[in-house]
Amino acid sequence: MKTARRVVKEEVFPLKNHRKILAAVASIAAIASLTACGGVKDANTAKRAAATTRTTRLDAAITIGTTDKITSVDPAGSYDNGSYAVQIQIFPFLYAQDYNTSELSPDIAADDGTWNDDGTEFTVKIKEGLKFANGHDLTASDVKFSYDRIKTINDANGPSSLLANVESVEAPDDTTVVFKDSVPFDVTLKQVMSSPAGPIVDEEVFDADKLTDADTIVKGNAFAGPYKLTAFKMNETASYEKNDSYKGLTPAKNDAIQVKYFADASNLKLNVQQGQIDVAFRSLTPTDIEDLSKDSKVKVVKGPGGEERFLTFNFKIQPYGESQSDADANKAKAVRQAVANLIDRDELSKKVYKGTYTPMYSFIPDGLSGHDDTLKATYGDGEGKPDAAKAKKVLEDAGVSTPVDLKLQYNGDHYGSSSADEYAAIKSQLEADGLFKVDLQQTEWTQYNKERVVTEDSDGSYPVYQLGWFPDYSDPDNYLSPFFRDGNFVNNGYSNKEVNDLIVKQAGEKDATKREEILKQVQALETEDLSTIPLLQGAQVAVTGTNIKGVVLDASFRFRYASVTKS
Repeated sequence: MKTARRVVKEEVFPLKNHRKILAAVASIAAIASLTACGGVKDANTAKRAAATTRTTRLDAAITIGTTDKITSVDPAGSYDNGSYAVQIQIFPFLYAQDYNTSELSPDIAADDGTWNDDGTEFTVKIKEGLKFANGHDLTASDVKFSYDRIKTINDANGPSSLLANVESVEAPDDTTVVFKDSVPFDVTLKQVMSSPAGPIVDEEVFDADKLTDADTIVKGNAFAGPYKLTAFKMNETASYEKNDSYKGLTPAKNDAIQVKYFADASNLKLNVQQGQIDVAFRSLTPTDIEDLSKDSKVKVVKGPGGEERFLTFNFKIQPYGESQSDADANKAKAVRQAVANLIDRDELSKKVYKGTYTPMYSFIPDGLSGHDDTLKATYGDGEGKPDAAKAKKVLEDAGVSTPVDLKLQYNGDHYGSSSADEYAAIKSQLEADGLFKVDLQQTEWTQYNKERVVTEDSDGSYPVYQLGWFPDYSDPDNYLSPFFRDGNFVNNGYSNKEVNDLIVKQAGEKDATKREEILKQVQALETEDLSTIPLLQGAQVAVTGTNIKGVVLDASFRFRYASVTKS
């Protein structure tokens, strides 16, 4: 497959391959020259010096701890914060955010891009002379390849839903990329380029039509971001070294990073307290953060959130779901609406999360255009509190027998150990008045993330389940398209043509007032459908040693290792 891909590439980009052939010839000649001149000894000396330098880098490495699990190093196979935390360090993007801003700037792009007259094509020039760490040229061909393979692979856990508006990507020459977009003057396109769908990978290392494993990526040194990933053991350790060939927006201010993955938050807390790690990021419990804020040996760093916690309904296997023997769309909706009437978000916020998460009654969080607390007005007592009588009536009117058997799934290793308390509280809220009987279960994250989704071959395994969302970009679209558009990230079997069309429409609406109106229309429809139920929104929190500087948690919603320094 790779051989065939390279042949195609030669047909389209003969100059790129010609340069590579010349470079290879030059390398052979250089080796021959070294041998002829007795230069092998010098070469070995250089290797030893390089090894010594690398050891020095690792000894001075900044150590970061997390409980956030990785699904895939390959951008086409993941759409979760743990995986993205790796990818933003090692892969470049066309556009990204500089520190302390949500505005986009060129990363490896050379300009801000331009639309054609009818808004159907967006042209981006990329910087000349870009290289991957392995020496391969990074050209427009690699950009096209990176976007094409995400759509081709279309992995159930991948970010292909973000590219729904992108019809095609062309590379007419080495430094020009043309995006053809189905939405004229798409206001979300550049944001998508900075999202989990945007990492640029090496077409000579990655497969075009299937996921590439981490070992192949590491051995291939296929990196063009601020760092190279030099050693990797899935969800145990990752070693990063500064990539000197990176020509993007945020070059590394340190030489090396070590990341350790913890099974639980208590060990993460202990390690940062004892100075065994320099930074703890995702996911300490609210109690841990409260305790650590009183500890003089560490610093607590907070930043804007945008994180959302929500319940998801599987439309295939929820009670009265589409693939159930007693399938009934009206009864299924009544179950969802009854749940919404019984949830007490304030209790979850105060008793479980000690205010580190706040109640969320909108599909778009506070601070973004289109925010509208429709869930508070529509469900419960109208003020944010539950209403059991209202829930009972909804079920009775639909002819639903009670108690409703509800299988509810959650995950504590990815969403934090407080999830156990959160979902125990939700179980109690739903069962308090005898309307539901809840079977509460927990599953390990990597299994959870695979089993939750509805695919062509599976209806998924969890009727109702916990999900969280950490935004890809600071735009209300990122709380709508990945959730409710056809082919969405949630993959819960939900589809509503009116909702889908409105989401497409808002993406191309340049008038801010008109766009906000459309955003509110989408939320009104979703308030009725309830394919998901937003519960809470939270902030970003990191805990560091007192000798650590430069941890930036901003509205980019990225924790970039590049800014961190240690004295």
